[in-house]
Amino acid sequence: MKISNYLTTVQESIQKIPVELIESLVDILQEARLAGRQVFIMGNGGSASTASHFVCDLAKNTRKAGWPDFKVIGLADNMAIFSAYANDEGYENVFAQQLASLVRAGDLVIAISASGNSPNVVKALETAQQRQATVIGFTGFTGGKMAKLCNLHINIPNHHYGQVEDIHLMLEHIAISALQDRLESELPPQS
Repeated sequence: MKISNYLTTVQESIQKIPVELIESLVDILQEARLAGRQVFIMGNGGSASTASHFVCDLAKNTRKAGWPDFKVIGLADNMAIFSAYANDEGYENVFAQQLASLVRAGDLVIAISASGNSPNVVKALETAQQRQATVIGFTGFTGGKMAKLCNLHINIPNHHYGQVEDIHLMLEHIAISALQDRLESELPPQS
């Protein structure tokens, strides 16, 4: 693929994302922060990197005096528990088993998967639904199995893994930027 084609395709894919879905993402994140709900983020491979990046940015880059901090956990970040579940209970359980121990009704679970079909992510979302958590999905392609398991689904209509992953990282940064803007434009909640 030529460089110019790559850039053009990414730009075209970005333009197809409904802005109101990103605004809903930011609203849901802000509600979770204000209510003291936990936020769990997961993905495999490049999506695991985006998930870790999202965890870092939510935890660090959205802090301000007078505002509650995000209670955010990366499900791909603890290699000891991740590999223990993979070894003892199967790779398809690495996220679901972590959620089974931690997630509560009303918590927020964010899943990132280009295909939307990663068995371990799909199983985790089923667990999240059973526990009455709010589920957000970032997908590519046609959304895969995840599309039907999400309360909010942001799909990148693109069939190139790298480009979908690029845009997922952009979505994360857009959300963080919007949350930072709210810190500057809104009054902190009253205790």
